[in-house]
Amino acid sequence: MKFKGSQNYVATDDLMLAVNASATLRKPLLVKGEPGTGKTMLAEEVAEALKLPLLQWHIKSTTKAQQGLYEYDAVSRLRDSQLGDEKVKDIHNYIVKGVLWQAFTADQPVALLIDEIDKADIEFPNDLLREIDRMEFYCYETRELIKAKHRPLVFITSNNEKELPDAFLRRCFFHYIKFPDAETMKQIVDVHFPGLKKELLAAAMKTFYDVRNLPGLKKKPSTSELLDWLKLLVAEDISLDVLQSQDNKVSVPPLVGALLKNEQDVTLFEKLVFMQRQNR
Repeated sequence: MKFKGSQNYVATDDLMLAVNASATLRKPLLVKGEPGTGKTMLAEEVAEALKLPLLQWHIKSTTKAQQGLYEYDAVSRLRDSQLGDEKVKDIHNYIVKGVLWQAFTADQPVALLIDEIDKADIEFPNDLLREIDRMEFYCYETRELIKAKHRPLVFITSNNEKELPDAFLRRCFFHYIKFPDAETMKQIVDVHFPGLKKELLAAAMKTFYDVRNLPGLKKKPSTSELLDWLKLLVAEDISLDVLQSQDNKVSVPPLVGALLKNEQDVTLFEKLVFMQRQNR
């Protein structure tokens, strides 16, 4: 099975090559890139295109690797034993299967997304080395070895908040999603807003890249924020004149809160506009 893109996701040639290379090597695809560049959506679209069920594991700062394998609910078992429940005799009733267990024991190949792995502590990737490498783990409570019936297609995303261990990186195929250039961005917008007027799109794109290229921004607006902004422009029926400045200088765009997400960046942008007006 080869991934050749989808109607809902604009995948560059190098991204499609990376997906297919990881499948050929039977290694997880580690995808990095700015937040909002479509890392999570990639796994969803590949799974849909290849007609694979998708299991998702969204990582938090408190997530432990063991939770992806299984958890033993000793508290429930103790409570049931006090109530004289017969099911306490079978420990399997108190094993909560994690996404890796579900992926390994699925009757058909599945896609598995481990989303934002860099949110967890530094030991999290190390704790998954054996399971990802050998596609098996041991359940001590039930004394059984859980082995993958079919090797899942694994996607791992990272926003680069923490460095990942070298031993973990060695087991992955790596791809960095570069921020889309203007032409690729137009294709992405066309997927979500096929009827958008060319003049409005051109003006909105110019404004977006002007904002994004402003030096000193704490958080540059991403692809997802551009799409949110365009949705608002269409919903509020913002005219082309509002987006275009007569002298081609940067101006504060309408609904700027969809693009800039903290007060420092808004203040910085407003100062730039003010300085330009002073220099006229």
